[in-house]
Amino acid sequence: VQLQASGGGLVQVGDSLRLSCAASGRTFANYGMGWFRQAPGKEREFVAAISSGGTYIYYTDSVKGRFTISRNNAKNTVYLQMDSLKPEDTAVYYCAAGRAGPRREESLYDYWGQGTQVTVSS
Repeated sequence: VQLQASGGGLVQVGDSLRLSCAASGRTFANYGMGWFRQAPGKEREFVAAISSGGTYIYYTDSVKGRFTISRNNAKNTVYLQMDSLKPEDTAVYYCAAGRAGPRREESLYDYWGQGTQVTVSS
């Protein structure tokens, strides 16, 4: 599976962004998908995950109520809608695909996109 993340940018506090991750190569609908992020000087962390059919969704506590993960299997794309952005959301955001389903652990993902930069300015 090849993953291409896009949609990042420079925004102000309180603004919204929608990240997209387009997949190609294998059957997208067979994979759980996740979003992770890495801030400068920090380790990469889990943000959100969604099961192959979209039934099961998980978020890290810091984004609950502000971020929404979704997927369109017909378009081979997973999205991360980010609302009420904060400076601490500044990071490179990565999408990942895993046959193990939606997981918080990086090691359980098989394929990774290249990352897209999100910068939230105060």
